[in-house]
Amino acid sequence: MKQIEQNKIAEAIRNAELLTSGEIRVYVAKHCKQTALEKASFIFQDLKMHETKLRNAVLIFICPTDRKAAIVGDSGINSVIESAFWDNTLNELIAYCSKNLITEGICIAVEKVGNLIKKIYPYQDGDINELDNEIILED
Repeated sequence: MKQIEQNKIAEAIRNAELLTSGEIRVYVAKHCKQTALEKASFIFQDLKMHETKLRNAVLIFICPTDRKAAIVGDSGINSVIESAFWDNTLNELIAYCSKNLITEGICIAVEKVGNLIKKIYPYQDGDINELDNEIILED
């Protein structure tokens, strides 16, 4: 598996969040025994991503070893977008990963999510970055 370029992904998150008060996190798992959506939903809660002020956090979960991925948005985002957006973004991420372009796929997913949430949650003066931008690698 190609090395995941953490700095490039963190930069993509920072750039995406410049335009929005929304929060994006990326989590890379070593293994995923359950469905990707089940594990991503658990991680979303475990990382307290549901505690952002506007409920506007998004988790991009990927497990390259087991070829699984999921995108989970909080209630503030899910209430105003169509679920097809998540499916389309996820399918594009998976397509890149199947070509062993994992970093590129993650960065494109981050950019697409950022472009979506900036329309719903534009950047506001005094916005505080509520969640760390660094990629989370499972131990």
